[in-house]
Amino acid sequence: MPKHPQSTDARIMHRIQEHGNGWVFTPMHFADLGSRNAVASALKRFKAANTIRQVARGVYDYPIKDSILGTISPSAESIAQSLVVRNAVRLQPTGAYAANILGLSEQVPVKITFLTDGPNRHVRIGQREIILQHTTPRNMAAAGRKSGTLIQALRYLGKKNIDEKVLSILKRQIKPEDHEQISNDFQYAPSWVADILRSLIKPSV
Repeated sequence: MPKHPQSTDARIMHRIQEHGNGWVFTPMHFADLGSRNAVASALKRFKAANTIRQVARGVYDYPIKDSILGTISPSAESIAQSLVVRNAVRLQPTGAYAANILGLSEQVPVKITFLTDGPNRHVRIGQREIILQHTTPRNMAAAGRKSGTLIQALRYLGKKNIDEKVLSILKRQIKPEDHEQISNDFQYAPSWVADILRSLIKPSV
């Protein structure tokens, strides 16, 4: 006998479970599995059953539940990546969050800012606020690459605050295979930032 095709609900749940606990998603992640209304109805049912959680308007997660800590909040990066799919935009970490990603700060800021080539947007998750800030094509030229995060972190710190400790931390974040891309992206950085990047990828004598 031929197999009956899976329902939209079953296919959506299969995709959620494939990604595993901690996945953050939007209805757009299931656009190939059914109509907009069918996807919205499925997510509404899963939410009512406490299988998934709505963390912001149009943003859901398949939560991690810890026996001691309870339900874990999704990371800023996972939320941001879900918005990339939904809004078809690019994002570039900036400010204190870029510094945190590179190990220059241990504290994740309450306000996390991403530069974007899409519209301005604010997403509040509990006490945390994620800000998407529209910017120029030049500032987005290195988006999604390590060089982009390096440029934004250095701009945030400021030239006067770059010391040997900062340089040492940044150098540990850069792998040999990153050198060519960083070199190609000098052109998108302020001249003083480009000079620092050159020193970071300069071969040791």
